[in-house]
Amino acid sequence: MCDDTGKPVHLLLTAGHPSDDTGARCLFLSLSNAKHLIADRSYDTDWFIAALKKQGVTPCIPPRKNRTTQCRYSKTLYKHRHKIEIVFGRIKDWRRIPLRYDRCAHTFFSAICLAATVSFYLKE
Repeated sequence: MCDDTGKPVHLLLTAGHPSDDTGARCLFLSLSNAKHLIADRSYDTDWFIAALKKQGVTPCIPPRKNRTTQCRYSKTLYKHRHKIEIVFGRIKDWRRIPLRYDRCAHTFFSAICLAATVSFYLKE
C-alpha cells in the first residue's frame, strides 16, 4: 500500500501465488484512515467492496469484464493508480528483489523493507 504522495506505507509478503483477496484481508485493518482505495480489477470482489463501504472508504475499482452487474468507478481518480506502480518500480530498482537472490522469505522481505524505506525518504 502507498499513500496519496506515492510513498510506501504498508508491506505484505504472501506465499506463492495466492489471489489478491488474501493480501487484502490481511491489510484491511490498516485502511482505517483512508478516504479512497484505488485498486485494479483483481480486487473487484463483492465482499471487499462491501467491507470498504462499511468502513467508510470509497472504493475506486474497475469492474471485471465477466461481472454480471457492472459497478461504477471514478476514471479520473483511477488515473492516480500509477503511484503504486511507481512504488513497485522503485523497489524493483534494487537488483536483488526482482531477481529473487534471497530464497528465504524473511530475508527477501527484509530486502523489500530496506528498499521501501530508502524509497520512502527519497525526494522525488
